[in-house]
Amino acid sequence: MSVRVGFIGCGGIANHHMNCMKEVKGAEMVAFCDIDASRAAAAAEKFGGKAYTDYYEMLDRESLQAAWIALPPFAHTDQEIAAARKGVHIFVEKPIATTLTKAREILKAVQDNGVLAGVGYHWRNMEVTDRAKEILAGKTLGMMLGYWMGGMPGVHWWRVMAESGGQFVEQTTHIVDLARYFGGEVETVYAATATRALGDVPDFDVSDVGSVILKFKSGVVATISNTCLLKMGYTVGLHLIAPDTILEISGGLKVIQSGRTEDIRNTNNPTIREDQTFIDAILSGDGSRIRSPYEDALKSLAVSLAINESAATGQPAQVEG
Repeated sequence: MSVRVGFIGCGGIANHHMNCMKEVKGAEMVAFCDIDASRAAAAAEKFGGKAYTDYYEMLDRESLQAAWIALPPFAHTDQEIAAARKGVHIFVEKPIATTLTKAREILKAVQDNGVLAGVGYHWRNMEVTDRAKEILAGKTLGMMLGYWMGGMPGVHWWRVMAESGGQFVEQTTHIVDLARYFGGEVETVYAATATRALGDVPDFDVSDVGSVILKFKSGVVATISNTCLLKMGYTVGLHLIAPDTILEISGGLKVIQSGRTEDIRNTNNPTIREDQTFIDAILSGDGSRIRSPYEDALKSLAVSLAINESAATGQPAQVEG
């Protein structure tokens, strides 16, 4: 039995999932929807299936079991809700929305209609993340240091706060989410951001540098910094610090302990893993192995939005439950 899959959004990250989906057992891509007809048509020609520009029409005409929804943050309106009401399971790329109100509306539709919902926080699905969990077992995690240091993405909406939510919501959400995966829930954030080098970029109203201190309910403290002002690539990752162990997660894992350092390569494709896990969950009816269910991803969004609140007010912000 194959799960009939449709895509809502056929841009860059959607195409990454499409290419990965070719390696996923039990998945059949049958429909592709995008407001840009040429992108939908290109995906349909490459992967097989029908092209649409109206997701209502796609959901009505196709007998889908699952929809992969890959849209810019501001573009999440009722795509997930419409799919859920049709009984279609949804896999949503991060960030899931720009407001908690919208995310909660989507979550309610998921719960009311009894569908599975997963989110594309692929860092949770890296083999080196599993290895870091194993090494940390039984140790006291004291603090974490996170980074997302790079350049500004080229799409126009990314530089508009109302459309992207800024770098902490759109990009650094991966590091926020990974920190939650290890440290548990965040209760308070204290952030500072600024625009230092990109103020002359047209329509730029997000910050180009920022740092935040996160206080976790567990007592763990983390600092996460980001920038989009670089004209080169630099670093993305999370460092975890325990009394006798330092773990640096990036593309791989560096394990630093007294007298030894070990570099561990990541050997799996985390996107294939998260896509396969979601397809398997649909086939089995058991969503317990989904690393990032929608309800949990909403908590990562809440942290990112609290960071924005703190940066705007200059005061600590409580993370909404």
